[in-house]
Amino acid sequence: MATVLYQGTAVNPESMDRLEVLEDCTIAVSDGIIRSIIRSGEPVPEEYAGCESVDFEGGIIIPAFSDLHIHASQYVERGVGMDCLLFEWLNRYTFPQESRFENPDYAKVIYSQVIYDLLLHGTMHANLFTTIHYDSCDLFFRMLEESGMYAYASKINMDMNSPDYYVEDTAASLAETECFICEHTGSKLSGRVQPILVPRFAPTCSEPLLRGLGDLAAKYGVGLHTHLVESREEAAWAKELFPQFRSDGEIYEQCGLLQGTGPKIFAHVIFPTEVEKDILERYDAVSVHCPDATTNITAGIMPASRLNDSGLRVAMGTDVGGGHYIGLYRQICRAVQLSKMKEFYEPEYRRLRFANAFYMATAVGGSVFGKVGKLEPGYRFDALVLDGLQDDGYTVSVEECVERFCYIGDDRNIVCRIMNGSIVHPEEVLDRILEL
Repeated sequence: MATVLYQGTAVNPESMDRLEVLEDCTIAVSDGIIRSIIRSGEPVPEEYAGCESVDFEGGIIIPAFSDLHIHASQYVERGVGMDCLLFEWLNRYTFPQESRFENPDYAKVIYSQVIYDLLLHGTMHANLFTTIHYDSCDLFFRMLEESGMYAYASKINMDMNSPDYYVEDTAASLAETECFICEHTGSKLSGRVQPILVPRFAPTCSEPLLRGLGDLAAKYGVGLHTHLVESREEAAWAKELFPQFRSDGEIYEQCGLLQGTGPKIFAHVIFPTEVEKDILERYDAVSVHCPDATTNITAGIMPASRLNDSGLRVAMGTDVGGGHYIGLYRQICRAVQLSKMKEFYEPEYRRLRFANAFYMATAVGGSVFGKVGKLEPGYRFDALVLDGLQDDGYTVSVEECVERFCYIGDDRNIVCRIMNGSIVHPEEVLDRILEL
């Protein structure tokens, strides 16, 4: 594939504490990979002579976002029932709505909007919950493949403490999950979208189901995506149902779900015990901060900076529909805001800086999908170009423009989206996936 030279000012999340600004640089890309970055004033190497050049003069290039916890099946619930607490919201809105995904036609309508909206708002990598319905999950997997996105998606598992109209038989749940893994792994697929084990959360899964999923983790090497200590009520309920285990996290470990070589992704992690922290470290798991969702259901504030300081990996998620906005950049803003509130009430807690939260939403989340989330040689060039963030009569810095985008910007400030090294248009992707 020919090399393309993308020119503009770039912001690279170099580390948890530093955003690197590359003024007027040239990013050489081939086969979707950044081959080199030529800084301002440096000569363009002879090997790039005659290459196509795309100039984003005035624009700011940043890495695309990675949303590590989103309920695709709850997309239409965003902004609805937000005055409810978690279990009230699940029973009044979520379970009835998710049960409708038994109909793949309904699923196609919702899932096509999810993919379009994610790309529109600059998210090109996602870890997604679906429902228990095989056919609808299969359709969504194929839609994600067609979109060109990178994702983890599978059917979910829940065989107890669920409504009669939305619950699985244990043996059938395990059989369908194994079938899904086998059907959606292999050479006929691009490899951009991968299956993952998705027990909804411990209170909706029996021990035989969890141990059966653990056997699948060992057999096929698949990773795990679930909720962990999301609220005090959820954590207490899990320990009541599984008294033989010391904590919510130990349930998953002892049932074998962490045996796979795939990523281990835990949403929320608001009230981690030392047992949980040890498990997160031992398996190099990723905790996902979902600020809006945990505010909406009054679960609490994740101790994100404390987990970061402990050397644990913390990424970002929208948790739509518990979260009400699909743009991950807004969660960067919310994470900083909530950390300041936490510091106010808990002075021993250190608040997040903007660079910390931006790194979590790009570099940490992107690491789940390979070399993604930074603008450095060897990384995949999945990027956004921002513009329209300056005011007349007053100038803000490049880094401040990115911060401003996260606080007051929207999809209109994303003037270009580049996925796998090529410019992508969400409307064209939507047309393709609707043809499936």
